[in-house]
Amino acid sequence: MNGASRRTFVSVAALLSIARAMPQAHAATKARRIGVLAVGSPDLLRRALNDLGYVEGRDFVLETRNPEGNVERFDGLARELVALRVDVIVAPNPAAVLSAERATKSIPIVMMHTPDPVELGLVASLAKPGGNVTGVTTLSADLSIKQLQLLKEALTGVARAGLLWNPASPWHPGTVKALAARSGSLGISLQLLGVRDAEGFDGAFAAMTRERTQAVLVLADPMTYFHRERLAALAIEHRLAMMAGLADYAEAGSLLSYWASTADVYRRTASYIDRILKGAQAGDLPIEQPTTFEFVVNQKTAHLLGVTIPRSVLLQATRVIE
Repeated sequence: MNGASRRTFVSVAALLSIARAMPQAHAATKARRIGVLAVGSPDLLRRALNDLGYVEGRDFVLETRNPEGNVERFDGLARELVALRVDVIVAPNPAAVLSAERATKSIPIVMMHTPDPVELGLVASLAKPGGNVTGVTTLSADLSIKQLQLLKEALTGVARAGLLWNPASPWHPGTVKALAARSGSLGISLQLLGVRDAEGFDGAFAAMTRERTQAVLVLADPMTYFHRERLAALAIEHRLAMMAGLADYAEAGSLLSYWASTADVYRRTASYIDRILKGAQAGDLPIEQPTTFEFVVNQKTAHLLGVTIPRSVLLQATRVIE
């Protein structure tokens, strides 16, 4: 064998050796475990991770725990994820974040839709969180005031609106206070209805009927989200125009919804997970605020209520459900 042939043989042998080793090396790569304290389906998180090149089963496994509308279950579910030694915990709402933070000071936590994390004591600052919590914050009081403004534009004659909120929610009291301070300037009188569980819904809607309330603003939290279809049905039954947060509420039958884009928040969340799995420290990653918002109008519900949404409002909508 001459020198050129020998070199070719050695090169081919080396390539074959590498090719044989690749499947073994790939098989040795362990899928990372991502814990999710879910309220809804984690499908959007899967898609966002897929868009970054992650393949479920190969690169990551989702460990999902759902409280099914009962925020008191979050503490136990968070401890389950910690016991599983997940690599990161995704917490889609304030109650989930607080439970995860109580359960661990070392596993990175990526929050979603969490208002005022500094005020809640979760982080030192938005620019430099410190600790093990980072993610996306939504300034809920501002968004809820915007919801009330849009409700007034959609129903120009509304003078009294119910405010359905959960006294057990960590962020609702501050938002209720902000809304009460601003509602007068919008020409709306608020009827405050604190409800801790679904058993209180019927009484709350009956109270609104007695007070001749014309609309209801439902503050988002795991309880109202889990029962969003029932809330929308009750609003229609009592002839109340309902405004809520995530687009899922409008899809469930609420007349209106306005909140940060769910797809945008999940995309940002996946980016945090990606950086953390690649070695970044959660406390070093600045907290972001959403820049894309969804305003959804459900025309089916408008027809059931016998209301006409002004064209000026429909033009503001990102989506109209016909």
